[in-house]
Amino acid sequence: MKRILFIVFVALFTGFLWAQESSAERPQRTPEEEAMKQTMRLFRELGIHDSVRFDTIYRMHLKYARFRQKSLTRAENMQRMMSIQSELQLLLTPAEYERFMNHPAEQPRHPRGANVLNSTRSVQTTDSLRAVQR
Repeated sequence: MKRILFIVFVALFTGFLWAQESSAERPQRTPEEEAMKQTMRLFRELGIHDSVRFDTIYRMHLKYARFRQKSLTRAENMQRMMSIQSELQLLLTPAEYERFMNHPAEQPRHPRGANVLNSTRSVQTTDSLRAVQR
């Protein structure tokens, strides 16, 4: 019995160390890379092609990416997210902001408690709605 318990303990400890090593290998993006990625994604999803607004929104994302580097509490992180949304509401047109807020990428992919069958049905329904709208 002690031998089985020892083997289980060693297996769990090895798995824990292996998980720690794989997360440590992940390269962290710089604030500039993060801001560029967020800005490019926003412009691609909303179909915006204005270079002046691109620079303005990039600087806004860069400011918050640098702020995010500090170790934030949950409340500070929520405040940061609310500040980003309020600034985007000022920088985007009302139609663009509405599309931003209702974009499927902003919604969770798998809501808690949903099983796989229900999530595939919702994807099929969303895809069929998009096809009808086109």
